[in-house]
Amino acid sequence: MTKQRYFFLVLILGVLTALSPFSIDMYLPAFQDIARSLHTTTSMVDKSLSSFFIGLAAGQLIYGPLMDRFGRKRPLYFGLGLYVIASVGCFLSTSVEMLIIIRVLQAIGSCAAGVASIAMVRDLFPVKDNAKVFALLFLVLGASPLIAPTAGSYLADAFGWQSVFIVLLSMATLILLAVIFTLPESSEPDASYSLKPGPIINNFLAVIRQPQFYTYAISGSIAFCGLFAYVAGSPLVFMDVFHLTKKEYGWVFAGLSVGFIGSNQLNSLLIKRFKSEQVVRAALTAQVIIGIVFWIGSVNGWYSLTGTIFMIFMVLCCVGLTNPNTSALSMAPFSKNAGVASALLGTMQLSMGALASFVVSVFSSKSAMPMAAIMALSSAIGLCILLIGRRNIVEKVEADTSVTMGASH
Repeated sequence: MTKQRYFFLVLILGVLTALSPFSIDMYLPAFQDIARSLHTTTSMVDKSLSSFFIGLAAGQLIYGPLMDRFGRKRPLYFGLGLYVIASVGCFLSTSVEMLIIIRVLQAIGSCAAGVASIAMVRDLFPVKDNAKVFALLFLVLGASPLIAPTAGSYLADAFGWQSVFIVLLSMATLILLAVIFTLPESSEPDASYSLKPGPIINNFLAVIRQPQFYTYAISGSIAFCGLFAYVAGSPLVFMDVFHLTKKEYGWVFAGLSVGFIGSNQLNSLLIKRFKSEQVVRAALTAQVIIGIVFWIGSVNGWYSLTGTIFMIFMVLCCVGLTNPNTSALSMAPFSKNAGVASALLGTMQLSMGALASFVVSVFSSKSAMPMAAIMALSSAIGLCILLIGRRNIVEKVEADTSVTMGASH
């Protein structure tokens, strides 16, 4: 594969991966505006974020089998088309309940992009390059928290919160055209792959029973809750507690994202010297310690705005090291069942994210304590699962080894 071809594939897969995060980050600064417009509270608007995560989690289970049966692109066309229609619905929402429901449909559409991009990494690149490619995808993904909230704040100020969804609609339309005309089909349709409930469940069970998958997928997904708690809690903490304006919040969100993005790129250097497993263990241990310190300090009122930003930054740095490696280690044993494995991995991450964001919205308070508590607890549970699950991995698939799981048809 030429360098130019390599760059192009990483770029378009990165853009696909970024659609859902843009859909999340761009409307965060408009929470207060949406609440006033729809005559509700910021906490209720926050539930539209939780519903988006629920839609993403459910959609993963739909698209995984479809992409193994029909190839990657045809289900991707459907998902992006659904996203475009749902974006129109979000724009036309007249109540917070309507927004919450339509965001589920928008999420189901957008998650096709996420499932396809992860599966295509496994299709198009050697297993030994997967962790590096995931890190590069996160570099493109990094445009979301750097650009989306700031752009969303200016859009909401200038044209109203509905303009955010017009921009998302336009973005999805351009991505759909790029997929149709430039992205190759990486997995041919498999007519022998059954879409009946029994064989589908058997395929999911074949993946979830693989010790390396469930160890790194579950521990990584729970630890990833720290990021979702931050995304859900940041509008409440920074705009309601510390009284930042929409634009100030957008810039703070962008600045904090440097920790997540930077550590993702640092990971590309670390995996040249250390195994992914070693990086995961060290980063997750640090995440536990930082999360506990953040939680204790929040309970006792130690942190000002600056202190809160610093502690969140440190947690995000750890998450940025943990996630690409747990993703790569989870996917490494699979080739034929890559779509199913990708779907299960995404469902786990997003189910945990929906739970974390819902808890933050329910237990919102005049401090960062709920956010910090979830960061600390999820990190500790993730580390425990990692340490216990490693004992069940008899033959770990390293970065330069491929094992194909047999599929039930």
